[in-house]
Amino acid sequence: MSDDLTSGRLAAASLAERTGVGSHRAVVVLGSGWDIAAECMGRLVAELPVTDLPGFRATVAPGHRGVVRSYDLDGDPVLVFLGRTHLYEGHGPGPVAHPVRVAAAAGAQLAVLTNASGSLRPDWAPGTGAVLTDHVNWTGVSPLTGPRFVDLTDAWSPGLRAAALDADPTLVPAVYAQMTGPAIQTGAETRMLRTVGADLVGMSTVMEAIAARAAGLELLGLSAVTTVEDSGVELDAEDVVAVATRTASRLGPVVRTVLRHWLARTPERTPS
Repeated sequence: MSDDLTSGRLAAASLAERTGVGSHRAVVVLGSGWDIAAECMGRLVAELPVTDLPGFRATVAPGHRGVVRSYDLDGDPVLVFLGRTHLYEGHGPGPVAHPVRVAAAAGAQLAVLTNASGSLRPDWAPGTGAVLTDHVNWTGVSPLTGPRFVDLTDAWSPGLRAAALDADPTLVPAVYAQMTGPAIQTGAETRMLRTVGADLVGMSTVMEAIAARAAGLELLGLSAVTTVEDSGVELDAEDVVAVATRTASRLGPVVRTVLRHWLARTPERTPS
């Protein structure tokens, strides 16, 4: 068994012991400014710092609390990470993908990944909510090693995307590009990303998405547009979090609606 899968199973066992919840059916990763969406996840059962579990790093980015919660959503256990580790922290893709691997080992079959992003389209203003249709991995790395061939052609579930659009028709379908960060891309790089078909750019999500699909999880991605790239406006980290929070307060109910829809139609499985 690979080291990453072993680490995921060890952390999942510790999670079950610390929360008193033997398994979780879905996982939600809340990015910058998205903490407010946790209020829609149901009844809080347990909370602990992620660093209390094996394999996790302390979160350092603004708007990332670094805690994991177990919720009861209408009788179904849902795991929620408030914050994530990023590639630019220098730990490699393994710790970035660790939360979804732990969730998969804990029984999750669905991952909802959220983030704050920069718009590559001038007509998508800050405050726009987006649902991911596809992604571009511009980091040059992957959470997978060896001959582990994972088909990402339809990585982002069309069915979950349709459910999100039903819940909020104002969502815009978008292709998300991940850059390594922490430097913001140049104007030329922004124009390059537009050319290759990206609508949004950020520094997260794709490593987790690849690991989730490798573990067989269905994927939904939601993004809060916080800036318009190459617009002459300098990025302000505090403003990014504030805009993301306002947008996430509107999109939190979308996450809850999709979770309820999915949980109602999907049989529970035993954790691996």
